[in-house]
Amino acid sequence: MVRPNNNQLPENLPQLQNLIKRDPESYSDEFHIQYQHFLSLLEVFALNPSEENKSLDDTVMFVAQVAQCYPAACELFPKHLADLLRNYATVLDPAMRNCFVKALILLRNKNLVPALDILELFFQLLRCPDKNLRTFLQSHIVTDIKNMNAKHKDMKLNSSLQNFMYSMLKDANPKAAKMSVDIMIELYKKNIWNDPKSVNVIATVGCFSKVTKVLVTSLKFFLGHDEEDEEPDTESENEVDLKGALLANRVSKKTKKGQKQLQKIKKQAVKAQKKKKNAPAFNFSGIHLVHNPQGMAEGLFKQLQATNERFEVKLMHLDVISRLIGIHELFLFGFYPYITRFLQPHQRQVTRVLQFAAQASHELVPGDIIEPILKTIANNFITERNSSDVMAIGLNATREICMRCPLAMGEDLLQDLAMYKTYKEKSVMMAARSLITLYREQLPALLHKKDRGRQTEAQAERKVRAYGEREVHDTVLGAEALLKDSKTIDIESDEDTDSNDGQWVNVAHSDGEGGGAEEDDDEDEEEDDENEEDDDDEDNSDEGEEEGDSNAEEDAASDEEAAKQKKEKKDVQILNQKEAAQELALTRIFTDEDFKRINAANLKKTVTNSRKRPLEQDRAEFVKLNSIEMIFKKRKHDKESRLETVQAGRQDRERFGWKDGRVNEHCSKTNSEKRKTKNFGMMRHKARSKVKKSFRDKQISLRKHLLHQKKMK
Repeated sequence: MVRPNNNQLPENLPQLQNLIKRDPESYSDEFHIQYQHFLSLLEVFALNPSEENKSLDDTVMFVAQVAQCYPAACELFPKHLADLLRNYATVLDPAMRNCFVKALILLRNKNLVPALDILELFFQLLRCPDKNLRTFLQSHIVTDIKNMNAKHKDMKLNSSLQNFMYSMLKDANPKAAKMSVDIMIELYKKNIWNDPKSVNVIATVGCFSKVTKVLVTSLKFFLGHDEEDEEPDTESENEVDLKGALLANRVSKKTKKGQKQLQKIKKQAVKAQKKKKNAPAFNFSGIHLVHNPQGMAEGLFKQLQATNERFEVKLMHLDVISRLIGIHELFLFGFYPYITRFLQPHQRQVTRVLQFAAQASHELVPGDIIEPILKTIANNFITERNSSDVMAIGLNATREICMRCPLAMGEDLLQDLAMYKTYKEKSVMMAARSLITLYREQLPALLHKKDRGRQTEAQAERKVRAYGEREVHDTVLGAEALLKDSKTIDIESDEDTDSNDGQWVNVAHSDGEGGGAEEDDDEDEEEDDENEEDDDDEDNSDEGEEEGDSNAEEDAASDEEAAKQKKEKKDVQILNQKEAAQELALTRIFTDEDFKRINAANLKKTVTNSRKRPLEQDRAEFVKLNSIEMIFKKRKHDKESRLETVQAGRQDRERFGWKDGRVNEHCSKTNSEKRKTKNFGMMRHKARSKVKKSFRDKQISLRKHLLHQKKMK
């Protein structure tokens, strides 16, 4: 009996592949035989490309595996596969199509195919009605482009691919366009294609696409949902897991599996620790890189007015438009009357609409344009016919709008809203007080005198800016705090310069100009001025009594002149101080400690006895939804918090519960007290007598009673 020879090389492709990789020269003839076989199968397959050919699949994968051993012979092999996919991509069998794609990826990994050719082909294959293939191609495209830009960015290749992507976004196939925009966004998030060109391709093509999925994906990209906030939580979980694993390994039974898991967790912890030490990478939001924000906002607004999409898509349009207006300080006056139509308490997601109105407000918008929005909010939300939550949300939205455009608020409307500071509901009261606090900082003149509060030093230094006016600083704000430690100026005072008593020292410039002495604390200066004024008033009154009424006018004139001289002297001192601070900023490099002292001095200016917390100087670019929805309200207690409150109330009491009034608590109890603790079986006969008789029992007892009386007679 002759055994079949299963080791024949022409038929056993895996064994031939192994041998060729070990010794390519010795098996060159066998390879050429297989390659000719591949060409013949290819010609046969071209006659009926929709039919699956298993032999062709095996031969294609074999040639792709050993193509690096015979580069000259396999020079046209990638072209044959690419032509097949380019011509018959939609009619090929899914299994064979996947085989050809994997073979090309294998050749690309061996650098046998140019990156641009293979990626352009894969972008075209995104049109195929095969979801698994599209997902596989998307992951490969992203990984391949990431690997090509790992060491240094290939600008020429990236530019060519971006131009090709630009045409793919306009493709008639919605699935290909959607997958293309997904690839661009993923590459942007991975800091590979984070240049303005990619962002503007999405802005000019994706945001105005007729395909709803492409449109929504592009708008979500500009809304920029940050994922960085979730990273600290994952790192902390890794630390907790490491501690738990170390404890479990110490107290539990030692096994090989446990040791492997412990080593794995240790590696993860070391990796997380290294990640912490790395310098953080800050990315610009895509909305900052738009070349023509005005044109984009106008185009989106025109598209919004003409669209028939669902309400969620309209909200995305409003969000992107409002962010463009707020960040780039654009003028789009038609946006504000449009958004006013949605400002109703019963409107779906009205808090987000209020958020968009606040985001679209900035200082360059005239107050007359935004004032109708404030009046609409006041008429529809801030009225007593609504609930307290609606009123508080309306006041919070008004505050956020006025924070970005203070000139939009009128004096009468502000004073009306300020009257809610004594409202019975705490949420409305706190919202009204936050609005008053804002205008105490911005425009205190619009408030009623009793609502302005005590003026802080920072408020006194702040100038009320007109519409369109910009505040330009010629020095570092608060640099006066460093004058007492400056070595660039001469110190005439005998005080110790290293002391932290908070007092200003006398300074003089080297060129002979005199510098005034002033104290650091303005309250001390005001007290000194008041004392001097009181002394002058007393002296003047004494002189007036001695000299008589004829000299009263002269005394008044001298008082005015003295006050004027004091004011001029104080202004000169402040001016000298500013000049010295400006010279100090120009001749000295400030250290971190200097800036800490400057920040502390600026913070001190914003705090008085009437205000315990500093004013908010930094305003975020985007309005947080929590700033509008945040209402101060007493929350309902759960069972645990109620029990804690009950126990806290019982601490100072001597006794609690039922008191029987006995003088000696160890004495015996009465029968009525003992009856309460007895078993019911012992008291059943007592309880039975208390039960009311039924009508039948009453008849029987009455009959017995009457019979008994009759017998007695």
